[in-house]
Amino acid sequence: MLNIDWDQAFEETVAHLRALVQINTTNPPGRERPAAEYLAGVLQREGLEPVVLESAPERANLVVRLRGTSEAPPLMLLSHLDVVPAEADKWRYAPFSAEVAEGYIWGRGTVDTKNLTATELMILLLLHRHQVPLKRDIIMVACADEEEHGGKGLAWLSVNHPELIRAQYAINEGGGQSLDLRGQTYFTCQTAEKGVCWLRLRAHGEAGHGALPHEENAVVGLAEAVVKLGRTPLPVHLTSTTQRFIEGLARGQGKETAALVRGLLDPAASSFLLRQLPITQAWARMLHGMLHNTATPTILQAGSKVNVIPSTAEALVDGRVLPGQHPEQFLREVSNVVGPTIDVQVEDYAPPLEAGPDTDLYRAIEATLCDLEPNAILLPMMICGATDAKHLAPLGIITYGFCPMRDDGSISPMLLAHAHNERISLGNVRFGLQTLYEVVARFCTR
Repeated sequence: MLNIDWDQAFEETVAHLRALVQINTTNPPGRERPAAEYLAGVLQREGLEPVVLESAPERANLVVRLRGTSEAPPLMLLSHLDVVPAEADKWRYAPFSAEVAEGYIWGRGTVDTKNLTATELMILLLLHRHQVPLKRDIIMVACADEEEHGGKGLAWLSVNHPELIRAQYAINEGGGQSLDLRGQTYFTCQTAEKGVCWLRLRAHGEAGHGALPHEENAVVGLAEAVVKLGRTPLPVHLTSTTQRFIEGLARGQGKETAALVRGLLDPAASSFLLRQLPITQAWARMLHGMLHNTATPTILQAGSKVNVIPSTAEALVDGRVLPGQHPEQFLREVSNVVGPTIDVQVEDYAPPLEAGPDTDLYRAIEATLCDLEPNAILLPMMICGATDAKHLAPLGIITYGFCPMRDDGSISPMLLAHAHNERISLGNVRFGLQTLYEVVARFCTR
């Protein structure tokens, strides 16, 4: 590392993060332009030349390039500026106050992902200020609309301005969090993500008067199907990423725990063994999602009058499919659970992504962790949600999720995204900044 004043860099990062959180970019409606203009102002004052591109009024994306010698293809630093809604009355501190209290910065976007925006901004500024000799251009991209699938953000940029964002690799949200198992620390690097396959379930029945109940009630038929779907795990499917994750998790463990972990690869035993592992609820949920396609009922729709039995009832289901799986297979799995009387149709689909860890960027992340956290093990991981990475795949860009954060002993950072009282510890702001800076500097100068 250069002789960087990390105290000063940390204070700047906190200031930028707080300023971004205080700009309400709730999506819908988004209105990311003030946040993009804030970033542009900071970058312009440093002598850089950012561009702010609107896909629609107030739906702004920021792109800036720090030039290297072009001996190697560019690296993208990616984040998004929009956030999900917040129910202010459920928060300990106002969700757009960016209050610093109890060792945390509180606010919507502190984890998802204005912390990453502020960190990537500071990395770019440090590299520029210290005139670090880069062999790659670094492209910082802060997008609109990720929380609504990116149609006015990265999807729009990739179609309308691909020349501005074309790179070999991108670093994005989704990984970087720590996991502790019996004294061994692991960090994750997201190399895969599940696909989106949203479904509509429809039950049919006989219309009638609510005062005269009968057995062909569509609402009851739908309710029974929803309960079954919510309580029945779909079959286990092993992907390359999940196998590598589990084998890596077994490393560093004693014989008994290692055998327990490797037992997760047995489809017949994985559900039972997962309950035996001494890991947090958040990690147990994540591992379950890495082993199964999932189908979560989220919206119910039926009837228009309380005394009328409707002839149809519907449910919307958030389906997530593993790499190697296709909508037709997923539909069969869901239909096998809900039964033949329920119609199942695909409402929206985005394919899963899987990139291997055998790349120079992954090795740079691993080498950096080896230097900064000598006893930690890096695991390739699949996230169960979706990110903007899907819009980069058609451009041939390999995207890894790596926003370094330690599990700081309270609630897991992965459970705070989209939750009440979203917050990031000040320690994690500093740890993330120094770790990610070293990854980028190492990768782009060697």
